[in-house]
Amino acid sequence: MKKRVLQLLMIVAMGVALTACSGNNTDKNVNAGNGSNTSQNGSNAGSNSGGETDPGDDANKGKEEGEDAGAGSAEADSAKGIVDAILNKVEQPAQMPLEGDMVKDQYHLDPSILQDYAIMTPLMNVKTNEVAVLKVKDAKDVAAVEEAVKKRAADVQKQFETYLPDQYENAKNFQVVKKGNYVLFVISESADAIVSEFDALVK
Repeated sequence: MKKRVLQLLMIVAMGVALTACSGNNTDKNVNAGNGSNTSQNGSNAGSNSGGETDPGDDANKGKEEGEDAGAGSAEADSAKGIVDAILNKVEQPAQMPLEGDMVKDQYHLDPSILQDYAIMTPLMNVKTNEVAVLKVKDAKDVAAVEEAVKKRAADVQKQFETYLPDQYENAKNFQVVKKGNYVLFVISESADAIVSEFDALVK
């Protein structure tokens, strides 16, 4: 009988010991997991502290800015892009584009010799301000375009000679600039500034 009681007590004691060990291991695993998460969270907090940005973001931003700059350069390569860039810097009275048959009629030239062009003329018939950028297909036609725009200037002067004397004087001070296959024609009180912008845009 005593022997059986001793056996039972030993079994109970072993069970208690096993339960205690199991509890300790569980606590250790939980604590270890928490420690790992805490370290990881601390690491993340450290990397995000101080308003630091991901270097990849900077690279993407630089790429986007480069693309935008490239787009601007491509735009400036067109006659319209050049005129738009000039008028963004040098303000002029309200103007409208001259296109198609009106170019042939008013500028004394056949648009077929032009590779590209953009002509802005006054919206109201009380101003003489014009800005034209004409790009010829063949450099030999630059002289013909130059003569054509001089005829245009003479027409404007004649139109305003007895109409508005100040605009007549403005038209007399027109400028023609040749650069490569480009011809710039400008009538403006700010002609010098427009020529400077043209020189900076056309290389």
